[in-house]
Amino acid sequence: MSHKSQEKNMRKLAELLGQDLSYIWGERESGPNGAKKQFLRTGTAFLRALGKDLGLRGIETRSNPGGIAVSGESTLMGMWQTNGLYVRLSQLCCGEDNVLLYRTIRHSGDYTGGRNLYLTRRDLAEMSYPDLLFLLAGLREEGAHERAA
Repeated sequence: MSHKSQEKNMRKLAELLGQDLSYIWGERESGPNGAKKQFLRTGTAFLRALGKDLGLRGIETRSNPGGIAVSGESTLMGMWQTNGLYVRLSQLCCGEDNVLLYRTIRHSGDYTGGRNLYLTRRDLAEMSYPDLLFLLAGLREEGAHERAA
């Protein structure tokens, strides 16, 4: 996927995550007009392309719709040479605006990983895709330093 397409997906995700995706009156358990399905489909495609652009190996993307009271989530896990990356897109409860969680992982089964870091809806709406790539690629080096310490 091109950087322009990915940036468009970032904007679309920011827009979708601004809606109440747990709303049940539209399509059954899919939010108004199927927004939840659209979020999960767009999020998973975005993360798959992100993993490829970051040069991750063994990329796994997943989509979990959850139930009617949540947005669901799209996740990415992939490995570089010495460490890897975990990314999750979802709406948090309680008015939190953090929608993209990311952290380092040591292996493909590492579900606790490094320190949780977040981007907000506003970050997704305003950040350029190359800036996002630069930010996340920085974790590749950070993971190598963590092992050396």
